[in-house]
Amino acid sequence: MTQEPKIFPYIARLLQGAEVVWKPLGEVAELKRGTTITKKTSNEGIYPVISGGQQPAYYIDQFNRDGETITVAGSGAYAGFVMYWNEPIFVGDAFSVKADEKQVLPRFIYHFLLSIQEKIHDLKSGGGVPHVYAKDVARFVIPLPPLSVQQEIVRILDKFTQLEAELEAELEAELDCRKRQYEYYRNKLLTFNEIGGGTEIVWKTLGEVGTFIRGNGLQKKDFVETGIGCIHYGQIYTYYGIKASETISYVTEDLAKSLRKASHNDLIIAGVSENIEDVCKCVVWEGEEDICVSGDTFIFKTDQNPHYIGHLLRMDNFLNYKRKNAIGAKVTRLQAGSLPKYTIPLPPLEEQQRIANILDKFDTLVNSISEGLPKEIALRRKQYEYYREKLLSFPS
Repeated sequence: MTQEPKIFPYIARLLQGAEVVWKPLGEVAELKRGTTITKKTSNEGIYPVISGGQQPAYYIDQFNRDGETITVAGSGAYAGFVMYWNEPIFVGDAFSVKADEKQVLPRFIYHFLLSIQEKIHDLKSGGGVPHVYAKDVARFVIPLPPLSVQQEIVRILDKFTQLEAELEAELEAELDCRKRQYEYYRNKLLTFNEIGGGTEIVWKTLGEVGTFIRGNGLQKKDFVETGIGCIHYGQIYTYYGIKASETISYVTEDLAKSLRKASHNDLIIAGVSENIEDVCKCVVWEGEEDICVSGDTFIFKTDQNPHYIGHLLRMDNFLNYKRKNAIGAKVTRLQAGSLPKYTIPLPPLEEQQRIANILDKFDTLVNSISEGLPKEIALRRKQYEYYREKLLSFPS
């Protein structure tokens, strides 16, 4: 037998015994499909077009909704994604939810829909492109305390979202500051012709200090839940920082036998990307077990410090080198043989280690969810979700 949810004590005091009515969303709000539109057939303007994504698709010179409007993405990977607007917008491949404000506040509906966001995502149907339909969302039953209580619930939850937004802005500024610090110290520590002093520097090409081995065979469709660890080239610039000791993907033992592998302290380099900045991004494998790598990936084995070389490959000097040697439009890679020809400065190994240790700490602060600043954002979001669950729990 399902236990009835308990009303949050503060809300119970506000209710003062008043009844909480439950109604289908379609009875207290108008759910209306958007209008089909394409970028080619419209004129650029200031009004956001809301379609199947998590952000406006583009901006045009007309709108079809005004005032407080909730939108739900209609199709695609993010079908069902809920957003709130209080400005003129054009609803395209989505549908809008307009509250009957005599019964329910728009922001109350918004917070309620966020509380069932996963259930809305679960409504996806269709073979190729998944869809979420207004008629299905309209069936969700929403609690309706008196408007004065709704207003207080909205006030509390809006305060949490405001604090989260302020924290995100503050932490993004802090992250930007840390990135600038990292870049500053990286440039200072790795620009030897300016601060070399008495340090003995040798200049050599990557090909002179290490061996490149091209990955083979592995594709995303080969991933399994457990098995032998692997890294796909796309994960190097979307997930990993300067180093890793665990993988997020695995392949079967049988497939692993035919794949090339990176060992402890090897540098794994992305051979292709959609842009020049990400091509040749790299990660140092710190794990003790060998892991498989995908095609369009290079394993770089060297007796120099791999962390030190990894930071060198983030320098503006290397970015300029990539620009000169990049080929391809949609898929960018470096010309054959150009990567081993790139020249790097090599101080003694002890100095390489010292520099790498300093820069690794900055990289951890900038990129690590578990050790860096973004953890605070996640904690604040969980706090909001906790109170949202409590404040929107009413016996039916």
